[in-house]
Amino acid sequence: MPSTKPSGPQQRTVLVTGASTGVGRATAKALVLHHGCNVLAVARSAEKLASLARESAGAAGTLRTLAVDLAKPGAVAAVADALGHGPLHGLVNNAGLLIKRQWGQWAMEDAEQLFRLNATVPMLLTQALTAQLGADPPGHVVNISSMGGFQGSVKFPGLAAYSASKAALVNFTECMAEELKDRGVRCNCICLGAVDTDMLRAAFPGYAAPVGPVEVGEYLARFVLEGHAFFNGKVLPLAVSTP
Repeated sequence: MPSTKPSGPQQRTVLVTGASTGVGRATAKALVLHHGCNVLAVARSAEKLASLARESAGAAGTLRTLAVDLAKPGAVAAVADALGHGPLHGLVNNAGLLIKRQWGQWAMEDAEQLFRLNATVPMLLTQALTAQLGADPPGHVVNISSMGGFQGSVKFPGLAAYSASKAALVNFTECMAEELKDRGVRCNCICLGAVDTDMLRAAFPGYAAPVGPVEVGEYLARFVLEGHAFFNGKVLPLAVSTP
């Protein structure tokens, strides 16, 4: 796979949320192993983050970890403190929550949890890191949504509030791009189709996804480092198929 290691002395810093499993984990590993980046990997599970750090040891890049539940009060500030005041070249808002309910069984708490983590937290985290993202060179925000939140895509029963929260992230991305354009920060949204992750298996038991998290993570690593040269404020489907 072609490398995009920096040609100059500055090592690029990328923050990846939801980095303990699936696509987020694969993205963080690819950034460290293949692109020599300085990665801050954020997730709830300290144990899984520790195993990620072991797997990334000895790479050209470096990996730091922060175990925090982004849905909890004070979490965004904790991430900002852990990152520090240096330039942030990439932010991958990948952390997400799936809740599946039959119609008629949704509760206010379900929707609040989904919208908080899937849409509000990425917006607040990006806002909190605006100064770091606006450094020289400006950074690239990549929000990870779902084909369930992509306008005109096939929708599935049981996922109404989940899909709506991912659609909210799509709109937030377009708004972020407008809010941050004067600083040169680019914001794009990738809507994932079927990827073989725990979340997909929970949503669609028995379905075999055509691609795995490693392939997608490697693509996202390249996209966060290169995609801002070609896209801004765009909502891009990344889907071989949907279930």
